[in-house]
Amino acid sequence: MVKSIAIVGGSSDIAKSTISSMSADNYKFHVLVRDDSHTDELSAKGVSVVLGDATSEEDIKNFISGVKESGEIHAILHCVGSFAVRPPHAMNKEAFETVISTNLTSAFLTLSIAGKAMLSQGHGRMVFMSSVAGSLGLVNHEAISAAKGGIESMVRSAAATYANRGLRINAVAPGLTDTKLASPIMSNETASQAASQKIPIKRVGQKEEVANVIKWLLTEAPENFTGQILHTDGGMSNVLV
Repeated sequence: MVKSIAIVGGSSDIAKSTISSMSADNYKFHVLVRDDSHTDELSAKGVSVVLGDATSEEDIKNFISGVKESGEIHAILHCVGSFAVRPPHAMNKEAFETVISTNLTSAFLTLSIAGKAMLSQGHGRMVFMSSVAGSLGLVNHEAISAAKGGIESMVRSAAATYANRGLRINAVAPGLTDTKLASPIMSNETASQAASQKIPIKRVGQKEEVANVIKWLLTEAPENFTGQILHTDGGMSNVLV
């Protein structure tokens, strides 16, 4: 039987790499994207594409309802992120709230709405995207640290709340990864090299590496694996060299 996997933020490089890594498996992907610039690319891979805003409760409800029409939801991936490297004194309230809404609010809506759908099934896996900034103090990352740190705390709490109801909830926390989102750094050779020197393995991550960890959580992780934050950051969050 084909299993459905729903992705909120399906046009990100990491989301697309996750889909590609599972292309040979028997899964049907449904993705929510903000604009239609990636629709043809995703549709060509057999992906069901829905346009919507990840911060809209109504859009998330409609998306999950549509996925449920095709059967049970095996897993949910929340793959929404934003690039906000700016000190607090140079960021106004509106910009801060945008970071929180884009990352944390959208994650909560996904947890709440998709989680409710999974509770009726009695099982399901959920994976959320955090960041090394969620657990490590990084210069000028205050806003994104607040958002991603919130996601990590939410994941741990939700894993406890739904542990005996069949839901397995985890997060992946990449370090700097070579994606479009990180292009402001990756396109600058000096900045990219400086960032690499802060990573124990002395290089940035690749989207395929993050996707492989996500795939494991979505499909292969044991049933007793929940409430965990997996750091794909080259050792940056836990290793001092």
